[in-house]
Amino acid sequence: EYLKYGSFPYITALDNNKEAITEYLKGIYNTVLLKDVVAKNKIQDVMILESVIKFLFHNIGSFISAKKISDTLNSNGRKISVNTVESYLSALKNSYIVYQANRYDIKGKQYLKTLAKYYVVDIGLRNILLNNQYTDLGHVLENIVYLELIRRGYKVSIGKVIGDKEVDFVAVNEKETVYYQVASSVADSKTLQRELSSLEIIDDHYPKYLITSDDYIDATHNGIKQMNVIDFLLS
Repeated sequence: EYLKYGSFPYITALDNNKEAITEYLKGIYNTVLLKDVVAKNKIQDVMILESVIKFLFHNIGSFISAKKISDTLNSNGRKISVNTVESYLSALKNSYIVYQANRYDIKGKQYLKTLAKYYVVDIGLRNILLNNQYTDLGHVLENIVYLELIRRGYKVSIGKVIGDKEVDFVAVNEKETVYYQVASSVADSKTLQRELSSLEIIDDHYPKYLITSDDYIDATHNGIKQMNVIDFLLS
């Protein structure tokens, strides 16, 4: 239900009524979009704003730039400049519809200015806007883990390791740094090794976790603890 409908509290009072939940989520989306974003930022073209939102919702967990969004929409016949995309992204972040996770060079210990990933504030809103046609469990789980880390008070970045190797999340607070890799399943041995490889390259001693939907409770790989996503969320 969480994967389908998201986590707005009132949903729990709707007794898993799909039609009622759909109407409720549409109401939240339209209210936030129209009042918080369009009115506050005096946006004239609501349709092009929705195109940007759909692009972001579709591409959660993927590296995105304002230029990439502009180029994609322009190629589809929707004319929008990079500057306008940047202003829309800023409005959406300020309204807490999306969160931006920047890249962090783990070895160089510095934030990188190029590219970022975006995560939606609620998976239910994403499903409503995309008509449930883009399920992509891996990126959905990544989004959910990101939101939970933010809720726990961490500053969360995307970790650049070396070359094209990356760690999904570097979570930092005043007490600790923790690395997280997220995958829908690592039941296949090649997938498991691929997901572990980025974590294994990191030579510091901070905790490392692999979060999946597989039913492994206490699996450990060379000090990397594998957790089921439900256990992680409830821990």
